[in-house]
Amino acid sequence: MTTTWTLTGFGDEVDPDPRLQAAVLLALGASHLEVRSAWGTNVADFDEETTARLRTILDEQGLAVSAVASPIGKVPAAAPAADELDRLRRVIRTTRALGARYIRIFSFYPADGQPPADIRDAVVERLALFAAEAEAAGVVLVHENEKGIFGDVPERIADIMSTVDSPALRVAWDNANFVQVGVRPFTDGYALLRPWLEYLQVKDAVAESGTVVPAGEGDGELAATIEALAADGYTGFASLEPHLAEGHEFGGFSGPAAYGQAARAFRRIAEGAGVRLV
Repeated sequence: MTTTWTLTGFGDEVDPDPRLQAAVLLALGASHLEVRSAWGTNVADFDEETTARLRTILDEQGLAVSAVASPIGKVPAAAPAADELDRLRRVIRTTRALGARYIRIFSFYPADGQPPADIRDAVVERLALFAAEAEAAGVVLVHENEKGIFGDVPERIADIMSTVDSPALRVAWDNANFVQVGVRPFTDGYALLRPWLEYLQVKDAVAESGTVVPAGEGDGELAATIEALAADGYTGFASLEPHLAEGHEFGGFSGPAAYGQAARAFRRIAEGAGVRLV
């Protein structure tokens, strides 16, 4: 049997200009784009004019927005909770204006040398507040397992999800990020996190060095993950986030050629698992 997933990708990994972002995504067969930044401005800092301008370009090109890749929660747990809640509210307005449903978030950094367990209660409390805001607005937060945050390993992510227990807080699965913290993604995390897995971010990494590589060329167990998702009936987004040229705290970059390489590598694995990308 063949299952269908919706192909999308981080546009700013192609170029800062959304018109070029759209052109490359369309050429690769994508129907959606994930918005992290445009014209060099992070989505958390969009004003109404920037949002409307981007929406117009994407509408003209026939691309919808799969998700807003916000930096919410990618700050120290000691930062004021009210500030991050205010940022989330702005991002929610932007997300709705772009016609999207999903917002990527994170679960805060402990201080240097601080055990993650020390910030557990603060993380859960904040994400419960965030989920309540999202649910009231009709959007869904998807938590990415960024290395170094509280929720960077499967057990702590499961703790967040089961404790907050909200339909507006789900999992954005990133194989490469798991590899970079010593986790075998499919082996160690898939069965545990599958009940909440609602958004797939596509990149791979080599365990020994942490280097990000095209899908299937690293230790991210991507083929096993994709095969299992297909067998489980997953029909959601698959979002390209190649990071092949550079990666940094607030994102990454690939450029059009490497982005295309990453997309083709992923498509080969997906097709091998009976997944059709549209």
